Amino acid sequence: MLAPWHEFYVLLGTAAAALVALLFVAASIGAGLIDPARSTATRTYMSPIIFHYTCVLFVSLMVLVPDMTERRLAVIVALVALAGFGFSVAVLIGVAHSASSDIADRFGYGAGPLAAYVAALIAAGFLWAHATAGPNILAGALVLLLLINIRNAWDLTITFARRRTGGPPQG
Repeated sequence: MLAPWHEFYVLLGTAAAALVALLFVAASIGAGLIDPARSTATRTYMSPIIFHYTCVLFVSLMVLVPDMTERRLAVIVALVALAGFGFSVAVLIGVAHSASSDIADRFGYGAGPLAAYVAALIAAGFLWAHATAGPNILAGALVLLLLINIRNAWDLTITFARRRTGGPPQG
């Protein structure tokens, strides 16, 4: 069932890996701007991006394992989705209590990833049942997670740039 998706997951995993690498570059550039007063806020916004990109990369790699069955993949996707859901709930609570967050941050760091992980959990159920909807829903969930985190990485990069130029910090 997943064989036709090979190139899609190669591309998706490559994109996630490249974006993680670029995020490390951005973090290195912005490292001088992280002081003890801002370290908690920076961790609140950077950790989810790394986590979600890693989940996209990990699931993409698992799909590409040559002898991966739909049932094994369903279990892996379900575990990742449950971990991601729990992590996203914690992040959403943290972002909601942050004085610098706005509605875009609450969606980008909390509600959007929550929706993606719910979709991934649904996909896991379909994969377990060998239903043809499973691969489509999983692909949609992972693309949603990737796109949301492109937005989040851009938001974080702009925040670092504003701090470097002395502009107002924005979460």
